[in-house]
Amino acid sequence: MDGRDWNKFLFPYEQAVEELKVKFKTLRSELKSREEYSPIEFVTGRVKRISSILEKAKKLNVPLDEIESGIEDIAGIRIMCQFVEDIQRLAELIKQREDMTIVYCKDYVTNKKESGYRSYHIIIKYPVQTALGMKNVLAEIQIRTLAMNFWATIEHSLNYKYKDSLPEDVTRRLSKAAEAAYVLDQEMSSIRDEIMESQRAFEDNSNLVSKLLNDIQQLYFYHRVREAVYFQLKFNELWEAEDIWSLKQLAHSLDEAILKAKRMSDRRRK
Repeated sequence: MDGRDWNKFLFPYEQAVEELKVKFKTLRSELKSREEYSPIEFVTGRVKRISSILEKAKKLNVPLDEIESGIEDIAGIRIMCQFVEDIQRLAELIKQREDMTIVYCKDYVTNKKESGYRSYHIIIKYPVQTALGMKNVLAEIQIRTLAMNFWATIEHSLNYKYKDSLPEDVTRRLSKAAEAAYVLDQEMSSIRDEIMESQRAFEDNSNLVSKLLNDIQQLYFYHRVREAVYFQLKFNELWEAEDIWSLKQLAHSLDEAILKAKRMSDRRRK
């Protein structure tokens, strides 16, 4: 083993993972704001452990002094999607970005591995500004559905246990499970419109509730205590009755009350 300082060696990869996580979480928020839907469900990331790097280098016959170019997934980001259709859309969005360079892609969604593994892999070159200057590091972005991720996580654990030599019975059962996960994804895609409509309704209702409660606090800010108490009690009543239409009407009334309170507050200042 070489005498490198592994903590210093891994620092740019750790920085890359953190920056990429932030960027894709921000992309998720922006897409939801602009389009009311994002293909990104959630984002995770990790830097390979030193032992895993050494094991992979040995497996791939990569010399230790060529690890930076020979092992492409020291830094890894995993992006989960709700639907299979979201994977390709997200991949296209990534390919259009100018803050990273695509090295190559592996489509294991269309062309699954023999084990049943499905996922979309993008190897990128990502620039990291370190204390010693700019450094380009290789990183892997995996895009998969929740069902694909569940299966892959189980397979990874079993491969670790059996040192990549799975018993035939386990391999057969894993293959069946992979097909079941694929069927689940297909079923979810078939009712995608209904699911998205329900999620939009939930999001709208959640935003409505947040707005109402914030507006009631606004009335307290303007010292309109009696009105604030009235609106709070009315909100409680309508929320308990799950009367969304009346809650929307209440929001309009609250807007008018806040506008009136603001005008009176402005007049007192003059």
